[in-house]
Amino acid sequence: MAIVKSGKVVIVLAGRHAGKKAVVVKTHEEGSDDKRFSHCLVAGVARGPRKVTRGMSKKKVEKRTKCMKPFIKYINVRHVFPTRYLVDMDLKKSVDEADLVDADKRVDVKKNLKKIFEDRYLNQKAITSEKKAAGSIYFFQRLRF
Repeated sequence: MAIVKSGKVVIVLAGRHAGKKAVVVKTHEEGSDDKRFSHCLVAGVARGPRKVTRGMSKKKVEKRTKCMKPFIKYINVRHVFPTRYLVDMDLKKSVDEADLVDADKRVDVKKNLKKIFEDRYLNQKAITSEKKAAGSIYFFQRLRF
């Protein structure tokens, strides 16, 4: 039984993105030929959106979300901390594993991710499921401890 499933919000524990939140795109329970350990492909926010208050105009809110910076990488399952939250962003279609090998295609994947994250951040009220809405709110908040 796997805890780390696609759509689960996790916290990265090791490496450059330690302490950042990410969403699991795909898991490899048995490992693969090049990575002989259970690992998962995660897409996360390296730099989150800036603080927004109620008095700000829509234009200013959009400008403050533009600074969001995504990351995507393979991580050992032991180096992620699964949270109780789920997000219903459909990242499997936008992230093709073959594109991650080439550096130029990887940039395009990150641009698509940025667009998806920005859309979700700006349209959080459109989420129907209460559980998924809570996950989306949690994903874009700064980690406090």
